[in-house]
Amino acid sequence: MKESVGNPLHLKSVNHISLVCRSVEESMDFYQNVLGFFPIRRPGSFDFDGAWYFGYGIGIHLLRAEDPQNLPTKTEINPKDNHLSFQCESMGAVEKKLKEMEIHYVRSMVEEGGIHVDQLFFHDPDGFMIEICNCDSLPVVPLAGEMPRSCSRVNLEMMQHQQQIQTMVPQL
Repeated sequence: MKESVGNPLHLKSVNHISLVCRSVEESMDFYQNVLGFFPIRRPGSFDFDGAWYFGYGIGIHLLRAEDPQNLPTKTEINPKDNHLSFQCESMGAVEKKLKEMEIHYVRSMVEEGGIHVDQLFFHDPDGFMIEICNCDSLPVVPLAGEMPRSCSRVNLEMMQHQQQIQTMVPQL
């Protein structure tokens, strides 16, 4: 059987991201009560403070900084900074909720081929950037060999399934 060129490590999905926090408690509150993640069990053998959360198909592992006072502080919201992006059902509802929670955010918009994608950017308690968007209206267009597809989860799962079938078929 030929090795899969598109997936040389045979990856299945993103499992989690880890974020270093000044205050695990503040970050727990943010990821649970602002973004809607739910707490999950964390191995008791860890000898450092932290918490694990899960939602939207991905884990968030919060790790207490070894030296919290020396973590850099970010105040400027720069959409070109590292960030985690979430698709939403209603940009209006998200913006209304952010205003109610008094969370400072920046609006942006991307236009491609007549399709408009709205984006809202804001920081978690430690300055890690979060993006909320309606990105599923923008098709995922592979550079070669595949048909354009929507960014929606259903189409992504179909694409992954097709890729798995292709890697299982012996190449002659």
